[in-house]
Amino acid sequence: MHIFYCIQIQNNEAELDQDESRHLNKVLRVQVGEQVLVTDGKGFIYIAKVVNSDPKKAILQIISKSDIYTKRSYYIHIAVAPTKNIDRIEWFVEKAVEFGIDEISFIKTDRSERKNINLDRLNRIAISAMKQSLKGELVKINDLIAFSKFVKNVPEHFNKFVGHLDETKKLSLMSATKKDVSNLVLIGPEGDFSDSELELSFQNGFKSITLGDYRLRTETAALAACHILNLVNQI
Repeated sequence: MHIFYCIQIQNNEAELDQDESRHLNKVLRVQVGEQVLVTDGKGFIYIAKVVNSDPKKAILQIISKSDIYTKRSYYIHIAVAPTKNIDRIEWFVEKAVEFGIDEISFIKTDRSERKNINLDRLNRIAISAMKQSLKGELVKINDLIAFSKFVKNVPEHFNKFVGHLDETKKLSLMSATKKDVSNLVLIGPEGDFSDSELELSFQNGFKSITLGDYRLRTETAALAACHILNLVNQI
């Protein structure tokens, strides 16, 4: 069954925006009377009937709440330095949503090669991945922020970890955490975090972790951390 995204669902009615309406009408050619799925990105997926397939403003009537999506008991937040090649970060966002992630932050580090991101485009990629993987919640994506400001303002309820290349003794991420908790992992640029950044993270309660025996690219490390934290909660 096709799924659509609608920001506001009120009075058992969902009014799709122009992009979603056009996709329904022109691409998928869904007809009036057909049933579809719709999510508000806030934790719910609904079964709905198309009552108006206008390509500029399609209207769906909510029939019932679907049981396809189950809200998770844990929270995953990955903070990553965006790569010079933005395609690699867009790939990370798409795949992290498919695996399951709650929040993504972009951090500007001493060795960052990219100084800006297109937040609107990343949100569109996240919406598409959310629909494709039948998720009920849209990932929160935060704009680029200075590393020092970010690490000093993390809520206390998070387990805080930093992945880095320094040859110090580190726990594996899988053994460093447990089920049903909130986890935040910092992933640096390909040149790694600077010594001063690592020291600042330690001063603010972050613990060193490793993601395995091999050196990973930034976006691969970020996705690996996301996958490991999901696995911990499924064992």
